[in-house]
Amino acid sequence: MKKTIIITGIVVAVTFITLFIFNKVFIREDTSSIFTEVSEGKFEIALTSTGELLAESSVDIIAPDVGRRRGIRSRNLEIQDMVSEGTEVQKGDWIATLDRTEYDNSLKDEQENLTEIYTELEMALLDTAMTLSGLRDQIENQIHTVDEAEITLNNSKYEPPTTIRQAEITYDQAVRELGQMRRSYTLAQAQAKTKIRNIRTRLNRNERRVKDYEEVLANFLIRAPAPGMVIYYKDRLGNKRKAGSSINPMDRVLATLPDLSAMLSKVYISEIDISKLKEGQEVIITVDAFPDRSYTGVVFFKANIGEKLPNTDSKVFEVHIKLDGTDYLLRPTMTTNNKIIVKTMDNVIYVPNECVHTGTDDIPVVYTKHGIKQVVIPGESNNREVVIEKGLEAGTVIYRTLPENPDKFKLRGTELIETIKAGRAMNEINSEGKIEELSKL
Repeated sequence: MKKTIIITGIVVAVTFITLFIFNKVFIREDTSSIFTEVSEGKFEIALTSTGELLAESSVDIIAPDVGRRRGIRSRNLEIQDMVSEGTEVQKGDWIATLDRTEYDNSLKDEQENLTEIYTELEMALLDTAMTLSGLRDQIENQIHTVDEAEITLNNSKYEPPTTIRQAEITYDQAVRELGQMRRSYTLAQAQAKTKIRNIRTRLNRNERRVKDYEEVLANFLIRAPAPGMVIYYKDRLGNKRKAGSSINPMDRVLATLPDLSAMLSKVYISEIDISKLKEGQEVIITVDAFPDRSYTGVVFFKANIGEKLPNTDSKVFEVHIKLDGTDYLLRPTMTTNNKIIVKTMDNVIYVPNECVHTGTDDIPVVYTKHGIKQVVIPGESNNREVVIEKGLEAGTVIYRTLPENPDKFKLRGTELIETIKAGRAMNEINSEGKIEELSKL
C-alpha cells in the first residue's frame, strides 16, 4: 500500500514539473511572437537578388565563318557531337564536331561540276586543235593552188588575150580565197582562245569553291584554342548550345574557356531599385553549391539601358558583382545569392516593419507593452526593419502586431505630429517641382 502511494506521488510530481516547464516555454515563445525590443546599433539597407557566376574574362570557342567564303551560302550550322560541359582541356584538344551532311553534298556537287568542266576543257582543246589543224591544211593547199594559178598565168603570156584574162581571174580568185582562209584561221584561233579562257575562268572559280568547301569542312572539327574548362554558351533565350543545337551565322560561339581566377556574379536589378546602386558598393555573396561558404565583392558594372527578360513584363538592368579573391571551387553558371549593401547607418534606433502602424489619420505609431500608443517619426527602411528617427528609445518593449483594444492605449508624442505633417508637405512641394521640371522638358 505504501509503495503504491509513493509511486503515485512521484508520478504526480513529475507530471506537475513537466507541465510547469512546458507552460514556461510556451509562455516565453508566445510572448516573443507578440513583443519585441527596440534595437539600437548598425543598420543596413540592402538589395537582395539571385544571379549566376561567370568569369570576368574568357576565351570563346567559335564555329567557322562560312559566310565569308565566296560562293558558299551562309546557313545555320548544327553541332553533331560535343565534349561534356566542365571538361578540362588542353590547347588543340577536341571540343566539337559540326554536322557535315549539307556541306558534304554541296562539295560533291562542286566536285562533279569541276570534273565536267575539266572534260569540257579537254574537249575544247581537242576541237580547237582539230579545227585549227584543218584550217592550216586548207591554207597550205590554197597556197599550192595560188602557186599553180601563178604558173599558169605566167605561161599564158603567149596565149590569146581571153586565155590570159581567164588565167588572171583564176589567179586573183585563188589569192582572195587564200586571204579569206587566213582571216578565218585568225578568227577561229581568237574564238578558240576566248572559249578556252572562259572555260578556264569557270574552272578556276570552281576549283576555288571546292577548296573553300574543303577548308570549311576541315574546320568543322572544333579544337580548343587555349587550355581551360569547357563551359557551354547560352544564347539570348538562355538555352545552352550542346549536341543537336543550331548555330546562327551571326552568333557563332559554341562554348567558352573561362579564367577561373577572377569571377563575377551577374544579377538583374529592377528599374525601381537600380538608382540605388553605385559601382564600388559592398556585396555579400553566397553560392547554392557551397552553402557553408560566404564571399565578399563589390558592384563592378551597372548597365545604362534596361531590358526585358523572357516571360517578364518589367524592365531590369544587368549588374556585375566582382568577387574578392580566388576560389577554384567556383564554376560559371553556379547560382548565387547577392546582398548588395546600399547604405549603412551607425547607432540608430530601429524596429521591425510590422511594429509601425498608421490609422485613418495616417500618423505612424507603435504600441508599447505598458499601454502607450507612441507617435514616431520613421526614417529609412529595408525589407525587414525601419529606422525610428524620433519617438522611441532602445530597449522599449513594443507590440509586433496591432494589439487588442488599441483605443485603450494612452497616446504619447503628439508634439511630433506637426513635424510629420511639415515633412510631408515639403515632400509634396519637392514632388510637384520635379513634375514641373519634367513637363518643361
